[in-house]
Amino acid sequence: VSTKFGDLLAFSGPAPERINGRLAMVGFVAAIAVELSKGENVLAQISDGGVGWFIGTTALLTLASMVPLFQGIRAEAKSKGFMTSDAELWNGRFAMLGLVALAFTEYVTGGTLV
Repeated sequence: VSTKFGDLLAFSGPAPERINGRLAMVGFVAAIAVELSKGENVLAQISDGGVGWFIGTTALLTLASMVPLFQGIRAEAKSKGFMTSDAELWNGRFAMLGLVALAFTEYVTGGTLV
């Protein structure tokens, strides 16, 4: 198993989909939470200072996800029982779709979803 930076972040490498999925899961929950608390849609959240939070969260989660990969540890090796690496990938995929659907729905309706 390669631990080279280029191999880990390659299109078919172990990092890109897992990192994007983790970011989407955090982003979807955060977007809904802010909608419930402040009543702002996703685009308003981004324009009201959300970019800084996005960049910080992206940097932190990317670093935290890459450290084990550089050590040769894969999520599949630590995956047992209910919380499997496949479940994480599927949850991340659904979160990515959920964020796009949330933003699209709010754009079309002109208001918040919740």
